[in-house]
Amino acid sequence: MGSAKKTASAARKARIEEMRRAEQARERRNRLLVVAASVVVVAGLVVGGVLVVRSQKDDGTASDAKTSGHFVTGKDGVKTWKGTLGRTHVTKKVTYPTEPPVGGDHNQVWMNCNGDVYAKALNNMNAVHSLEHGAVWVTYTDKAAKADVQALAAKVKKTPYTLMSPDDKQADPIMLTAWGHQRTVKSASDANVNAFFEQFVQGKQTPEPGAACTGGLSQ
Repeated sequence: MGSAKKTASAARKARIEEMRRAEQARERRNRLLVVAASVVVVAGLVVGGVLVVRSQKDDGTASDAKTSGHFVTGKDGVKTWKGTLGRTHVTKKVTYPTEPPVGGDHNQVWMNCNGDVYAKALNNMNAVHSLEHGAVWVTYTDKAAKADVQALAAKVKKTPYTLMSPDDKQADPIMLTAWGHQRTVKSASDANVNAFFEQFVQGKQTPEPGAACTGGLSQ
């Protein structure tokens, strides 16, 4: 039993490392493409003597996420969203039916989730994009024990495709969230923390497996 778990854990770590290498290579290619495109654009402006100004109107009006459904709690305590979760990139504010949200329409820019620990609450619209990339999001309120917050932060920092931030709007002191899934844990030493990470960090629920967890926002 123990040997099987170790083998599965090693395979998972190898898969994540492979995804990280692919992500880094993709970022290098993207940087080269951006530089090349910038040179072409600048050259075109100089030759044509035309300055193009792009603007995007956003009146800040809240819009509902294209999300419908409800949670179903499994025997293991994990709540799974049964219904639909929007995946459209939007600029207007999205209101989510859960806190923290487990998915839905979101901002086109994700929060960095390469083991990133944030000291301030995040914009849900950016964090949801991280969930879409297969990240597990650890959140806590001011009622969480300091020792638990420190222990969870240490775990997140050494785990790719995770992020952590305070969220005083949530119902429980410590919560774990992945795309379409969520649970409460009692403490950092709760065995359900490792179980949730094992199952949902780049898990089967991931809409965009292997997508970047760097190159986004870092607060």
